[in-house]
Amino acid sequence: MKWISERDALIAQTLAFVQSVTGRKDDTLQPENPAVGSTAAVEIVAVEAVAREFEPPPAPLPSRPAPVPLPRANGDFRTEMQARIANFRKHQERFEREREEYYAATLTKLRAAIRDPGGPPAKK
Repeated sequence: MKWISERDALIAQTLAFVQSVTGRKDDTLQPENPAVGSTAAVEIVAVEAVAREFEPPPAPLPSRPAPVPLPRANGDFRTEMQARIANFRKHQERFEREREEYYAATLTKLRAAIRDPGGPPAKK
């Protein structure tokens, strides 16, 4: 008969909740010892429902797929590709030039260190 004691506990908990919401403190009969199997008096409390008009949240906009770019004219595509290739070549040439400058500077420091072995060690 464990379910009876659980039911009585649930009823008592529900009444306490209703009283806390409505602010009423009635002397309701609570079961003194639920394990004995005593019954609790249940009072039906009328709860007024307040009707409110809720404005529904705005419906989310349907997600649109990314616009497909219009097909380009053949000459326009060719011009863009040539510009990108030229830009890439300039970028690669700059890297090569910087590598050569670094190599020359490092080689110059090394040769100077070989010629003057008693000088201060080169900074890293």
